Parts: sequence; C-alpha cells; structure tokens
Amino acid sequence: MELKDLLLAPLYLIIIYATAFWARSKYTNKFTKKYFIPALSLKLGGAISLGLIYQFYYGPGTTVGGDTGNYYHQAKIILSAFEDSIDYGIRLFFSNGEFVSELRVYTKQMQWYKSPTEYFIIKTAAIFGIISFGSYAVIAMMFAITSFSGLWVMFKTFLKIYPTLTKEFAIAIFFLPSVFFWGSGLMKDSLTLGALGWVFYGFYATFIEKKNILFNFLILFAACYVIYVVKVYILLSFLPPALYWVFTENNSRIKSGAIRALVKPIFIALGLVFAYLGATIITAEDEKYSLDKIGERTRINSVYLSEYQASGSAYHIGTLDGSIGSMISVAPQAIIVALYRPFLWEVRNPFMLLSAFEALLFIFLTLKIILKVGIFKIIGFVTSKPIITFCITFSLIFAFGVGTNSGNFGTLVRYKIPLMPFYLSALYIMNAYLKRPRNTRRLAATE
Repeated sequence: MELKDLLLAPLYLIIIYATAFWARSKYTNKFTKKYFIPALSLKLGGAISLGLIYQFYYGPGTTVGGDTGNYYHQAKIILSAFEDSIDYGIRLFFSNGEFVSELRVYTKQMQWYKSPTEYFIIKTAAIFGIISFGSYAVIAMMFAITSFSGLWVMFKTFLKIYPTLTKEFAIAIFFLPSVFFWGSGLMKDSLTLGALGWVFYGFYATFIEKKNILFNFLILFAACYVIYVVKVYILLSFLPPALYWVFTENNSRIKSGAIRALVKPIFIALGLVFAYLGATIITAEDEKYSLDKIGERTRINSVYLSEYQASGSAYHIGTLDGSIGSMISVAPQAIIVALYRPFLWEVRNPFMLLSAFEALLFIFLTLKIILKVGIFKIIGFVTSKPIITFCITFSLIFAFGVGTNSGNFGTLVRYKIPLMPFYLSALYIMNAYLKRPRNTRRLAATE
C-alpha cells in the first residue's frame, strides 16, 4: 500500500459510512438493523486486512503481492491508458485478449490480458480505480461493498422464509471469519460471493415468490453472468438444486395427494434434464469445465495444488486418474474434507486455525442433529423442506467439487466459502425445528 492509501482510505470510509447509515434506514427493519453496520464493517476490515496480509506476511513488505497485487497492478495499467488517451483506455477496457498494435505497449505488461476470468477482475478493479484515484485500499473496499450487497440480500431472502432466525442467519452469512476475510478483498472470491447472493435473491424472487418477475430476472441474469465469467463451477453447483427447488415448490402446491405423488417424479426428471442441458450449454465453449474433460481437469488441479503448497497443509483423499469414476469414488472424502476439515491437530498456521474452528462448528451442529434424530429421519426431514433440500444439495455438490480440486487446505479455505453460509443456515434451520417441535409452523413464513 502507498501513501495515497493512508490519505484516501479515511476519507472514503467517512463517505461509505455516511451512505451506510442512510441506507440502513431504508433497507433494514427493527430486527435486522443492528447487523447492518457491524456486518459491513467486518467486510471493510477484511478487505484491508487481506491487503496487509499479502503485503507484510506473504509479500516483500513494500507492495501488495499475490493475486490481489497482480489484479491491482494490471488495473493500474488500464488507468494509465486512460490517462494517455481516452480512446486507448476505452479500447483496452473493452478488449478481449486480442492483439491490437496500438495497445501493445500496455498489453505486453499485463500477465492476464488473454485470460478472460482474471481480466474481468482487472477491469472491475479499474472501474473502481477511476472513482478512487487508483488507491488499492479504496478499490479493495469497493470489492467488499459489492460482496456485502449480495450477502445482505441473501440474508433478507432467508428471512423471508424463516423470519424468526435472524441471529442464526446473521452468523452464517456475515460472521464466519473465512467468509468475511477471504470474501472481501480485491479477489475473485469477493465478486463471486456477492454475485451468488444476488443469484439466490433473484432466483427466489423470480421463481418462488414470483414478484416483479422481469426486474428480478434481470438481476438474476446479471449476477449469473458475473459468476459464469469468473467461476462457472459455482453456477454448475447452484443450477441443479435450484431447478429441483422450483419443481418441488410447485409440486407442493398441488392439493391432491395422488396427483402430487404422480407428478413429483416428472418434476424431478425435468429438473435433472434442465440441469444437464444448462450445464452442457454453459460449458460448451469452456474447455476447462466441459463435462467430458472435467475428470482430467480435476486430477491436474488436485496434483498441481497439492505439490505447489505441500508445506504441511496438503491433504490426500484418494487416487484421481482423470475418470469420472475415480471422482465418484473419492466423493465421500472430498465432501468431508471440504465441510469438516482441517481438524484442530492438522493446523499449521493462524489461517488454518480459524478454518478449523469453523469446521468444528459444522461438526458439532451436524452431530448434534444426527444424534438427536437419527440419520434416516434427517434424510426424510431434509427432503420435506425445499429450502433445506436446496441448501444441503448445493453444499454437497460444491463440497465435492472443491474437495477434489483443491489438494491443500490453503486453497480450500478460499474455494469453499460460497457453500459455508448455505450449509450453516441449513444446520441452523434444522436445529430450530428440533428445539421447537411444537411450534414448527411458526418458524417458516412460507409453510
């Protein structure tokens, strides 16, 4: 970070908090109001902390390093193009990795110019850089605000379904250390986490509530586009359980039990067909995630990451030979490692310790529910509540994906943050039903 960060960050913080207190009066109620400023503050603190960690812990101590530093330094190249010529700046911003002789003086300095995913983050950082005089700290805070906006609408969406679980959803969505640290700074994770919140909000409003359908569908489409460009596998994990949720919601509104039993398999089959078609279409032009190559890609990622950071944080879940069959065989271990590890005795640094405590919370709540009700009753209960079915299914699919692709806890802690609010929210919902079995009707606004 530079001197201008020390000068501009406090000024922008005043503007941000002034705007936040104004927004709080418009977008909160008496139950959610107390969480708005603390949750935003954690996101802003996480953004600044991540930059400092990369500068003084991972970096040389003179400049921000790692991926966040690369995004920033390449965004500054776009800003310099704007300073030289508005025309050059606009052309560089809207380019897609193609060779342009007039822009070569800029593009040859950009490591990720031909990488659509990373270049999208760079262009987003450049937009924020224009309104922040190129300050890293302010750009990072803008990423944090973007992420916070998605998490806030996710929070409000869960409360539409279970309005009595305000504190529980606040913990699950805002107060998990990994989520507000890794999901706040100038990184891919901040944009995708925020976009996932908007996808959840837009999906529920469009297909479940069926309110302001056109407007909410546009929100859903825009948020899906961000995820598609940056981390398409999040969309692939979200799509099947989301479609199944739509079908089960509509199925439950059929009054006749006989017709409902007859139609439900049709809804399930249609959901699977649409999910497969959606996944095929989404990945048709992306070699990394095409369905026929995903097994081999997973093997390469796992081996590379485990070797790249084999410093005590690597884990092994079994042998991956590039086939879909080998991925299925390691699925249980992959899910366990993503949801419940690292264990406390596997901790090697302070960041792993925070992740271990989060995993311990997941283990405690999961075992508490299993021991109280039994595994078979839990399966029946989960499948009877569409929102819980969605949360658990999305979490398991996503845990399987990141568990097989990470290879070490250092990357896993970042990769898995999209599932954490959903899985913990599902656990809190189930725990609430166990605590108040006689008042279960009052828990859910939609029941």
